[in-house]
Amino acid sequence: MSFKTNIPNAITAMNLLCGLVAVVLVFAGRSETAFVLMLAASFFDLCDGLAARALGAFSPIGGELDSLSDMVSFGVLPSLMLHRLMRDSGAPCALCFIPLLLAVFSALRLAKFNVDERQHESFLGLATPACAILCGALAAYCQARPESWLAGLGGSVWFIPALCAGLCALLVCEVPMFSFKGKSQGLPGTKRTAFICIALIAAIVVAVFGLHWTLIPIGAVLVYICMNLIFAALKV
Repeated sequence: MSFKTNIPNAITAMNLLCGLVAVVLVFAGRSETAFVLMLAASFFDLCDGLAARALGAFSPIGGELDSLSDMVSFGVLPSLMLHRLMRDSGAPCALCFIPLLLAVFSALRLAKFNVDERQHESFLGLATPACAILCGALAAYCQARPESWLAGLGGSVWFIPALCAGLCALLVCEVPMFSFKGKSQGLPGTKRTAFICIALIAAIVVAVFGLHWTLIPIGAVLVYICMNLIFAALKV
């Protein structure tokens, strides 16, 4: 394997390393810092594909390494963050294990993506990074703003299990969801542009009202999910 081929693999390894360190931080009760590392992992996850395309350095090992890294950073990590959130809120011990199902369904999602030839330029079902960012941002926000209504909702017995059930279904469903790879012309490009505009407006609102920054990724992922569900219902 040439040096050029290993450049994308090295970037993917940084994704994995960020996820591993973040898992350790979750056990230490530092979910907000763990979420920052999750975002770093998502950045490396984006960059390894860009590097592979730019260098023409695709390899079977790189594809497998990418999925294994994603499983840690966007499967195991968010499930542990929600597990910790429920445990810290005093939820019954048995219910605290429900978020771990996210890791199981994330594994199913990643395995499905690897063998599904229909998902080269768009997704079927929610991508694991989007699911992870929603969960990680929620856990980070609840830790940073424990007095907020959202933290109170997150600390309820039913909210996290219900959220996990919905996300598990979205991970393995057949709902078409636009991605930011592939061609940007036509309807897919219009969907991306609309999403970016809405996300920017949400970011401006958060900044103007002095809200916690983790509300930006929470709002962005929720908008992304709602947009795709509406497009699917309208068959657009």
